[in-house]
Amino acid sequence: QLQLVESGGGLVQAGGSLRLSCAASGGTFSRYAMGWLRQAPGKEREFVAAITWSGGSTYYADCVHGRITISRDNATNTVLLQMNSLNVPDTPVYYCAATVGRFASTKQGEYDYWGPGTPVTVSS
Repeated sequence: QLQLVESGGGLVQAGGSLRLSCAASGGTFSRYAMGWLRQAPGKEREFVAAITWSGGSTYYADCVHGRITISRDNATNTVLLQMNSLNVPDTPVYYCAATVGRFASTKQGEYDYWGPGTPVTVSS
């Protein structure tokens, strides 16, 4: 059973940067396509970024494209989310997720494993 734990969230001023990290254990990490999704209070969880098992392809939501970079290191079982030029709408809880058997996914329903989430707060 794959386990995921996020870290790196916190408080940042608008225009600042954060790097989120997700550590995986309990499975063969390179088998999984990975993604980051986020959820604000009272809203549905939304897709942010995804990366294929090899790291060869990445996908981004339009609202973060150009500001956020997803990457992975299969040697250390880690997936990163570098976030730059953060705005107040980027505030929600960020979740790391893994999907098995798929090239990549932008849909929360297609992810099989989830971390507990790490909160990000962007102050204006």
